[in-house]
Amino acid sequence: MEIAYWVIAGLLAALYAWSGAKKLLQSRDALRPMMGWVDDVPLPLTRSIGAVEVAGAVGLLVPPLVGLLPWLAVVAAIGFVFLQLAAAGFHLSRDEQRQVPFNLLLMLLAAFAAWFATTVV
Repeated sequence: MEIAYWVIAGLLAALYAWSGAKKLLQSRDALRPMMGWVDDVPLPLTRSIGAVEVAGAVGLLVPPLVGLLPWLAVVAAIGFVFLQLAAAGFHLSRDEQRQVPFNLLLMLLAAFAAWFATTVV
């Protein structure tokens, strides 16, 4: 189970670090082609979501790696479950049903990461 955690956590961390960094650093114009919703939410909210994603990516990997507060990996993974639940609801409210399967996949992977993280704690 430990190997499964590191594989899933590594994939999730890479995705969320990339996505979060984009939201934190890029302009609304640069984000628009990939994230059409950025025009409908305040820019500080977009930046906050990016910060949460980057922090969660760090939380999935660093605490178990260094052995300091490894339970934070469980918290980060559960946080991603809730983040994707909110994202799916947001996409459904905007009639963007095509986005929801990806949200559900990420939610499922985060749930497995939370479960597997208990083996590395």
